[in-house]
Amino acid sequence: MPTYRDEVVVLRTHKLGEADRIVTMLSRRHGKLRAVAKGVRRTSSRFGSRLEPFMVADVLLYEGRSLDIVQQADSLGAYGAEIATHYDRYTAAHAMVETADRLNEAEATPQQYLLLVGGLRALSRGDHAARAILDSYLLRAMALSGWAPGLDECARCGRPGPHEGFVVQLGGAVCVSCAPAGSPRAHPETIALLRALMAGEWDAVDAATASATAAASGLIAAYTQWHLERGIRSLSHVETVR
Repeated sequence: MPTYRDEVVVLRTHKLGEADRIVTMLSRRHGKLRAVAKGVRRTSSRFGSRLEPFMVADVLLYEGRSLDIVQQADSLGAYGAEIATHYDRYTAAHAMVETADRLNEAEATPQQYLLLVGGLRALSRGDHAARAILDSYLLRAMALSGWAPGLDECARCGRPGPHEGFVVQLGGAVCVSCAPAGSPRAHPETIALLRALMAGEWDAVDAATASATAAASGLIAAYTQWHLERGIRSLSHVETVR
């Protein structure tokens, strides 16, 4: 059977039989993959620990009739241990990999792979608040999928901003004329924080007030789940930690 090699991030696993696992991965060159890792639940497994969620690995697979088979796995980024020892990092990482798992095949691009790897690396090092890293990841993941929120111009009519209305169903910030009655309003500081999270301007992100951070997180969660057309269950466990 033909074999192929790729770099992957492990998104989730579930048991198969007595000793095997099915591993769902986001790969650099082949999109999302589901493959069987045989014998990884045995203590004698050579690569079981390299195929846990949040791990980045170079894997060799061969094409099976229904599911591919993992033949070899070499660690490229062992982020799981550092993430798992901090609750805020752990829950943020779960929300990130769940979001990546929600991407359709056309959206599972090399750029999405690199974005997820960078986010998990930043979480493992504690570079910034875990919720801020997650929020930046979610905004950028949506942008890579073609759903970047409008922040500088009205998302509906294109009128130059700044605008204080923010309607996720309309694509972001909206002017007074386009905002439906009763639409939520976002403080200018919150909109500025959304811009900083999108651009990776971490000095501005780290200096944001707690109220702006909480408001931005709420908008990002609603916006992401609206465009994915399903909820991200892990977000209910994520806290805004400064």
